[in-house]
Amino acid sequence: MLRHFQGKSRLSIWSLVFIGIFAFLVFLPGRASTPPFDRDEPRYMEATAQMLESGNFVDVRFQDKPRYLQPAGIYWLEAASVALSGTLHDRAVWAYRVPSLLAMSASVAITAWMASVLFGASAGFFAAAMLMASVLVTAESRMGTIDSTLLFSVMLAQVALVRVLLDREARRVTPIKTALLFWGAAGLGLMLKGPVILIPTLGTVAAFCLTERKADIWRRLRPGWGWIVSLVIVLPWCVAIGVVSHGAFFSNAVGTNFLGKVASGQQAHGLPPGYHLLVFLLAFWPGSFFVVAALPVVWRNRLTPAVRYLLCWIIPHWLVFEAIATKLPHYVLPTYPALAVLTAGALAQGDPVWRNWPKALWARVALCVYGGLWTITGLALSVAGPVLLWRLEGQLSLPAFILAGGCGPLVIISAVMLVRSELIKAFVTSATCALLLYAGLFTVVVPKLHSIWLAPRLAALAETYRPCGDKTQVISVSFSEPSLVFLLGGKVKLLGAQAAARLMHNDKACTVALVAQRDREAFVTALGDDKADLLSRGMVTGLNYSNGHHLAISLYFLAQQSN
Repeated sequence: MLRHFQGKSRLSIWSLVFIGIFAFLVFLPGRASTPPFDRDEPRYMEATAQMLESGNFVDVRFQDKPRYLQPAGIYWLEAASVALSGTLHDRAVWAYRVPSLLAMSASVAITAWMASVLFGASAGFFAAAMLMASVLVTAESRMGTIDSTLLFSVMLAQVALVRVLLDREARRVTPIKTALLFWGAAGLGLMLKGPVILIPTLGTVAAFCLTERKADIWRRLRPGWGWIVSLVIVLPWCVAIGVVSHGAFFSNAVGTNFLGKVASGQQAHGLPPGYHLLVFLLAFWPGSFFVVAALPVVWRNRLTPAVRYLLCWIIPHWLVFEAIATKLPHYVLPTYPALAVLTAGALAQGDPVWRNWPKALWARVALCVYGGLWTITGLALSVAGPVLLWRLEGQLSLPAFILAGGCGPLVIISAVMLVRSELIKAFVTSATCALLLYAGLFTVVVPKLHSIWLAPRLAALAETYRPCGDKTQVISVSFSEPSLVFLLGGKVKLLGAQAAARLMHNDKACTVALVAQRDREAFVTALGDDKADLLSRGMVTGLNYSNGHHLAISLYFLAQQSN
């Protein structure tokens, strides 16, 4: 049976530090060599760069347009990282990704602490490994977006809740600092992504109180004054942006962005309920199978305080984001630490727990099917590197084949161990496989996928010909991804063929245009008499992975510029 907030052994502070450092090193490869991921990441990066260049830390903008989607917290964190690293003018992507790296590493260490406190030291190691090995965590930790830092704020709030539950179990008074931590973390989350933080924080508390039919943990959080702590953190910026935007931020961020996602799918991400369950197999791989395998153990212990608490963290958040119309895999990321802790608690009981399970035939069939899908997913991830390099680049990479040759057998060995009900051995083997796989993909494969990294090559092409130096006007007709805007220092106009032709006509000496073959006819026609002077400097071909379009883009200028 799972323990009730009384693990016999807990991880020491040095063990937690080691786990945090290990997670840091796991998430480090590929951070500098991987170009910006379209489309969200370079929007954060460019808005942050403009914030530093303009000195305006209130009104967030992407080029000349306000970016009223969420508060300024993530931009401040990235701005601090870029300013401290001195890389603003270099547009070095790694500096913008440092907050995500630190936040995710800390979240892994907190997850280990939480599992250790609830279920013992071995559970702490299992939970940390399960979280850091998951596909979604691996991806999010390497991107300069908001989700890793939001997860960290969720984890801080959950640390406070665990402390409250431990105090109640020991019949001692909860200190004020615990309440300050909870409401401070909520305030941090509000500054990062607005009211979304309230779902995994207040939602967990509400669900726990409802299932217990008493509100003592709520009272221990000092709600009478605690909310003021959150307000103190977020209110100054809210007042400032309200004045600067004349209220437009709140109508757009809350009315359009937040509530709009509830009512309808935004940006072609509208999907039916059940999406997150389907994606979970891949997003939490290799831990996804072990979560499913642990369900009977969790169900038998659902009324114990530790399991009840974790279920109250997971279920409300998951249901909310299955219900809203807009769905993206990272929306349920705040539940992943709880799933890791819950599953690790079951794994820590040892192999005897799994010897005679499942007993029902339908359960055996279901678990067998899910295990088969899990194995296929692992094998697909293992061979992804050489397959992508061959299909996209026409390369036969020896390091990629070595990587696949090493990881594929580990997946098969893990599957054999699952058949034998040796879940702990299978988990250790598959987690090791995952960590090796990710390190290889981000160091060997991803940087070599030149055909999908159009923005860096287009930016390099534009830099080869600047007739007027920094005053050269660059126009992009056929590629409007924010990664190009960021890599060109924000100094590029995204226009249609006719508008681009007019601008080139008005400033013939200092204007160049990036135009794809598909748009060339419209662009040339719009140039009129100037088309006779049109010359090409070079061409970049590749795949725009954001929309699946194959592009051949040339840099055009007018002949009189060459004089």
